[in-house]
Amino acid sequence: MKVGFIGLGCEKNVVNTEQMIFKARAAGHTIVDQAEGADAVVINTCGFIEPAKKEAIDTIMEIAELKKEGKVGKIVVAGCLVQRYKDSIADEIYEADAFVDVGSFDDIADVLADLENKETVTRFADPDASSVEGERVRTTQRQTAYLKIAEGCSNRCAYCAIPAIRGRYRSREMGSILAEAREMAREGVKEIILIAQDTTNYGVDLYGKRRLCDLLREIAAIDGVRWIRMLYLYADKITPELLELMASEEKILPYVEMAVQHSEDKILKAMRRPGGRQSLLQTLSDIRAALPDAVIRTTLIAGFPGETEKEFEGLCEFVRQARFDRLGVFPYSREEGTPAYDMPGQVPEEEKLRRAEVLEDIQSDIALQKLSARVGQTLTVLTEGFDRYAECWYGRSYGEAPDIDGKIFFTAGGHVKSGDFVKVRITDILDFDLLGEEA
Repeated sequence: MKVGFIGLGCEKNVVNTEQMIFKARAAGHTIVDQAEGADAVVINTCGFIEPAKKEAIDTIMEIAELKKEGKVGKIVVAGCLVQRYKDSIADEIYEADAFVDVGSFDDIADVLADLENKETVTRFADPDASSVEGERVRTTQRQTAYLKIAEGCSNRCAYCAIPAIRGRYRSREMGSILAEAREMAREGVKEIILIAQDTTNYGVDLYGKRRLCDLLREIAAIDGVRWIRMLYLYADKITPELLELMASEEKILPYVEMAVQHSEDKILKAMRRPGGRQSLLQTLSDIRAALPDAVIRTTLIAGFPGETEKEFEGLCEFVRQARFDRLGVFPYSREEGTPAYDMPGQVPEEEKLRRAEVLEDIQSDIALQKLSARVGQTLTVLTEGFDRYAECWYGRSYGEAPDIDGKIFFTAGGHVKSGDFVKVRITDILDFDLLGEEA
């Protein structure tokens, strides 16, 4: 069969899509780049919050229209949306031919085979039993790769459906992670990005203690790896040992992406999040003391149940005081099956949106000030490609993670190619991107 894959959602879902592509290709199927003309299209969905669910449904309906026109054969809906609604999804999305939940990614080849003989195929399994391993066909640019070090989450935040969708936290064996990292280096990967629902918790379930620092040291020792970036850190688990390692090991980028979600003690307690305003500010102070050039990114939730105008004003003041380099703001999404769903003090939708916009406006000024301060600096940029319209190269420095941050656009001579590290002097900013020229 000719099989197309569409991956939605986070970087962790990217890895799962890549694992399914490997399974399908190993079974003899031909992987195609577009849905139109495919015998089957696999849509790996996200089902975390309402906007993600809407994107998944819209994508499924777009492919269903192609199927109706005879341009697509079978539709396979996989991933988090299926896991979350497996009791009803087959009745609700009758346009699809197969449903594969999070616990059944490894069965994708069998599902494709069954589709040739059956009208509807379902594969459901316990997400806790799903494999944390699996070979993959990488779909990211050659020089950059995500390396998943754990699956699931055991933190049980009040607003979050991830533990129910992805299961409990399960670390990969360190030897397996290192073997994959070495293979990436042999294939030319220069930037390895560690991901998990909680990267800082790595190893606690396998080894009885957190071993992220041990893992980082081992990856840093691999020849060919130039950059190591971490995503999804938890603020209360950013230890002095981790900061000291980041400061001393040049391969580990001073890029700190940590989920904060709120600043006010009352709301954090209701969210079932650790710490409070003072501990968060202390963590930020510790990071900046150890890593003076650190780029710090976080996310916040606006309008969580019980957030009064007082708590919201406190959150606004926290953003002004914390001065994050990057900040994503999400209006609270009321998700069924989570403890926060039935909490008193639900904030009206319009007010949640207003509060999110206020926070974004505050952060916008801070972010532009931070970017302006980089004008005149010379940064090492990992080249990603050439923009034919702007007639310049583009890439990222240590301060930009792929897909979630801006780019650096720069002029350079004809010797530059994708995957090169180039010294770039920053000359200006354009919106939230940086402009420069080869130094």
